[in-house]
Amino acid sequence: MPATPETRPSLILRLRDPQDEQAWAEFLELYQPLIERLGRRKGLQDADVRELVQDVLVSVAGAVERWEPSPDRGSFCGWLATIIRNLTINLLKREARHPRGSGDSDFQQLLEQQPDPHCGTTALFDLEYRRQLFHWAAERICHEFQPSTWSAFWTTCVEGQPVDAAASGLEMSRGAVYVARSRVMARLREVIERRQRE
Repeated sequence: MPATPETRPSLILRLRDPQDEQAWAEFLELYQPLIERLGRRKGLQDADVRELVQDVLVSVAGAVERWEPSPDRGSFCGWLATIIRNLTINLLKREARHPRGSGDSDFQQLLEQQPDPHCGTTALFDLEYRRQLFHWAAERICHEFQPSTWSAFWTTCVEGQPVDAAASGLEMSRGAVYVARSRVMARLREVIERRQRE
C-alpha cells in the first residue's frame, strides 16, 4: 500500500457531476469520518465539526472540476487535506474572534498550550485516511470469515493482544491464529489495492 492512499480517479471524475448521488455518497462514506476526526483532534466542538464537513463538501463540489492530477500539483488526498486544514483554521480563527465562555478561569492557559494547528496536518490527514480506508475495507470483508478467524485477526492485529493470549482465549492453536491473521490481512490488502486501482 502506498504511503498516501489515493482516491480512485473514476470517483474524482464522477464528483464533477453534482447530480451523481452515488459518487457523493461514496465520497462521504470514505471521507466524512476522517474529516470529523481531524476536526475533533483540532479541538472543534460537534456543531463546528458538522459545519466543517459541510464546508469541505461545498469546497470540493466547487473546485473538483478544476482539479487535475499532476506530479507537481500533488495528489487528490493532498489537495483535500489542504482544503480541510484551511477550513479548520478558518473555523478556529472565527472561534478565537468570538470566544465562548467556558466558566473555567484556566481555559485560556489550556488553549495556549495547544499545538499549532498547522503542525503535522498533512501527516495527520494521511494517518486518518489510512485508518478510515482500513475500517471501510474491514467492514466489507468481516462477513467473509468465520467469527473465530475474524476474532483472531482483530484481537491480535487491531487490539494488539499477544498471539498466545488470543489463542488461549479463542481456544485455538498459535498456528491457527497466525493462519487466521494472514488470511484476513491478505484479503484486506486485496480489497484496498483493488479500490485504489479502480
